[in-house]
Amino acid sequence: MADKLTPPRHLRSGTKRWFASVVGNWELEEHHVRLLTLAAEAWDRGQQAREQIARDGLTTPTREGGQKLSPLVRIESDCRLSFARLL
Repeated sequence: MADKLTPPRHLRSGTKRWFASVVGNWELEEHHVRLLTLAAEAWDRGQQAREQIARDGLTTPTREGGQKLSPLVRIESDCRLSFARLL
């Protein structure tokens, strides 16, 4: 299981450090590592959505010229909930 203790390559550097810290401080079974991986991925995706919202704003224009909530807000919210549940 040594290869499963290495942070997945696609994670952001800060998330890789967190992953490595958890693996280093806890005795995890294979299913725990899978849950940790899912939590790390949810965290990264949520941060990605948050950064895009910071650039583009909470709303997006509609075809009619109005404004609606950006779909990224839902992605960020879903990722936060997923992360919390996986922990």
